[in-house]
Amino acid sequence: MSLLVVGLSHRSAPVSVLERASLGTDAQIKLLQDTVAAEPAAEAAVLATCNRIELYADVDKFHAGVAELSTLLAQHSGVGLEELTPYLYVHYEDRAVHHLFSVACGLDSMVVGEGQVLGQIKDALAKAQDLHTAGRLLNDLFQQALRVGKRAHSETGIDRAGQSLVTFGLEQFAPDGDVPAWAEGKKALVIGAGSMSSLAAATLARAGVAEIVVANRTFERAERLAEILNQAEDTETVARAVPMETVGVELTRADVAVSCTGATGLVLTAEDVAAAVAGRLPADMPPARTPEPYDGDEQARAAAAVPSAAEPHTDDENCPLDLAAVQPGFSVMGEAAVAGMDAATLEQHAVWVDKGSEVQRREDARSAAEADAELIGALVATVATVGRIPERRRPEPADTAVRSEPVLHLLDLAMPRDIDAAAHRLAGVRLVDIESLAEASADAPMAADVDQVRRIVADEVAAFGAAQRAARITPTVVALRTMAADVVAGEIARLEGRLPGLDDKHRAEITQTVKRVVDKLLHAPTVRVKQLAAEPGGAGYADALRTLFDLDPETVASVSRAEDTHEKNREPR
Repeated sequence: MSLLVVGLSHRSAPVSVLERASLGTDAQIKLLQDTVAAEPAAEAAVLATCNRIELYADVDKFHAGVAELSTLLAQHSGVGLEELTPYLYVHYEDRAVHHLFSVACGLDSMVVGEGQVLGQIKDALAKAQDLHTAGRLLNDLFQQALRVGKRAHSETGIDRAGQSLVTFGLEQFAPDGDVPAWAEGKKALVIGAGSMSSLAAATLARAGVAEIVVANRTFERAERLAEILNQAEDTETVARAVPMETVGVELTRADVAVSCTGATGLVLTAEDVAAAVAGRLPADMPPARTPEPYDGDEQARAAAAVPSAAEPHTDDENCPLDLAAVQPGFSVMGEAAVAGMDAATLEQHAVWVDKGSEVQRREDARSAAEADAELIGALVATVATVGRIPERRRPEPADTAVRSEPVLHLLDLAMPRDIDAAAHRLAGVRLVDIESLAEASADAPMAADVDQVRRIVADEVAAFGAAQRAARITPTVVALRTMAADVVAGEIARLEGRLPGLDDKHRAEITQTVKRVVDKLLHAPTVRVKQLAAEPGGAGYADALRTLFDLDPETVASVSRAEDTHEKNREPR
C-alpha cells in the first residue's frame, strides 16, 4: 500500500472554487466512509481548512487511486469533476509526506508560519480515528506531522516569518501594522464561536479593544466564549454574548467586526452593512449605498472600476431573470441574482444591466486595440533593453479618489465567505477577506528561518520514509520468530517423549538453552535486514527473507492485519 493525497488549496484554485468545494462536518464524514469503502483505498483522512481541502489515503494502485479520490472529492463537494480537475494537485509517497509536513510547519499557508493549522491537522486525525478510517500509515503520518510542526515552531523563528491569519488580517486595518494602537478603545463584534472566531476574539482582547460582543447561532457557546474573555487576567476588555438575531443592531455600534461561521450562505449582506453605517458617516462623506454587482472575480473588479458610459438599468423591464425566484432582500443586479445562471442567460443579464449602446461597444473595441498596440510596443522596447519580458503581474489599480477613514472594519475569515464581497465598495467600510489576505501576503518577504524549516522538513521526511520501510518488514520478522518459536516448542516436546524421566530443572535449562541458540542465530540477520529495508529500494529484503525461510505468506499477512486493526481501534489522542 502507498500514501496518496489529492486536494486543492489557495495555491491551486481561486477563492470562488474553494468556497463551493468546502466540506461541512457531515460531508467530511461521508467522504471518509466512502473512501475506505472504495476498492483502491484502505485508510483515509480529510484535512479541511479555510483555504484547503485534501484527501489522504493508503492505496494499492496509483492511477486507480487518483481517479477514485478525485471522483469522490467532486461528488461530496458538489463541484463537477471536469470543473474541479484543473485545480487539483496530487502527491504520492515521499512527496505526499513532504507536503503534509510542509503544511504542518506553516510553509504552505497563506501567511507563512501560522500555527493554527496544527490544530486542524489534529482534528483531522481525531476524526479519522473516531471513524476507524485511519490505520497504521495515517496514524503514523499525522502524528509525525504534528511533531514536525511543533519542532519547527520551537527550534526556529518561523513564527516571525508570518503571523496568524487573524493578526495578519487585523494588521491590514492598522496604520503601519500597529494593531494595539489601532484597536485601543474600539468596540468589536465577533460572529461565530468556533476556533477561528475564538482566536479572533482573544487577539482583539489582547490588542486592547474596549468591548467584544460575541454572536453565535448556539447562544450557549457565545456565552461560554464571553465568559472566558471576561475571566482573562491579561486584558481589561469587557465581553458579552448576544443572540444571532441581534447582529444587525450590534453592527451599528461596532468599529470592527470579525466573522467566521460554518454558514453556507452570507451572514452579512451588503444591505446589512450599508444600514449599519448609514447614520455614522461624516458630513463630507457621501451616504452609504447598496453597491453594484461584484462577484470577487478580478475581471469583475476591473470592470467595476471603469465608469460606464451609460447608467445601468434600474427597473425590471425586459430583465431576463425570473424575478419571482430571486431571494427577498437581494438586488436583482446582485450576486444572489446571477448565481447559477447558464452562460447565455448571464450574458443577457450583463447586457441588460450595462445597457451599453452598440456605438459605445465599437468605441471600446477600438480603444482596446489601440491599447494592445501600445502594450506590444512597450514589451518590444523592454525586451530590447533588458533582454527579457518582465513577469506577468496583477495590474496596478487605477487611481481613485482618496476615501475617508472607515467607520466600520470588516474581517471575513470564513470559507465560504460570510460577508458579501460587494461591501468593499461601500463608503465608510473597509473589508478584508480570505482573498485579499492571499493577495496581501503573496509578496511578503521570506525570513531566513524558512530555509531552516525546509531543512527540518527534508530530514523528517527521510526519517519517516526509513521508519515506514523498516516497519514493512516487521510482519516478516515477526513471522520468522514465530516459526522459530514453533520449531523450539516442537523439539522440546520430542525430547520429552524420548526422555520421559527428565526433571523440571533440567527440562527448563534445556529449553532456555535452545531458545538462546535460536535467538542468537536470528538476531544479526533480523537486525541487519531491518537496517537494509529502511534504505531506499530495501523492500526486496522482506521478499528474500520469506523465500529463504519458506515463510507462510498467510502468517505474514495475518500479522499485518492485526497491526492495522490495532491502529484503527486506537482512541483519538
